[in-house]
Amino acid sequence: MKYLLGLVLAFLMTTQVAAAAAPSGVDAIWAYAGTWKTSMDHVDTPYSKAGHEERKLVNDCWKSGIYLACRQIVDGDPKVLLVFTCNPDGRNCTSYQIPSDGGKPGSGPLTLDGQIWTFPWSDTEDGKTTYFRVVNTWSSPTTIEFRQEYSTDQVHWTTMAIGHETKSAN
Repeated sequence: MKYLLGLVLAFLMTTQVAAAAAPSGVDAIWAYAGTWKTSMDHVDTPYSKAGHEERKLVNDCWKSGIYLACRQIVDGDPKVLLVFTCNPDGRNCTSYQIPSDGGKPGSGPLTLDGQIWTFPWSDTEDGKTTYFRVVNTWSSPTTIEFRQEYSTDQVHWTTMAIGHETKSAN
């Protein structure tokens, strides 16, 4: 009985240590670094056209202190430099996008909630705001299921695309 109790306690302690050691903030975002095969199916909506696409995505990343930067290359073409910073809570982050063509840079929030990472943004035209988001669900350290959605009320979301990413190299 003492042996069994010892095994249970050892298991619980190991689980707590593993959970406490889970990366957060830019350390968690580092998981994006590497080469990914992406597949996405778009549906016809006011904001998207039906279609299928497959791409090779390379995130050439480096970390310096509390910053993480990734040069994002799509099918061999450099597209954007992404810079990530995170609040001390390690959950609420900001993504800064710097286009490779010298266009206007942008920024937006990123929320890390365990295996679900959400990039929300909004657009207002003629006084009407439409909300958008990309929701990434990590099913393993090398696999992401994602969806792109829009909403006019942030309650009811309409899917614009669903996709799958598989990491092929670091």
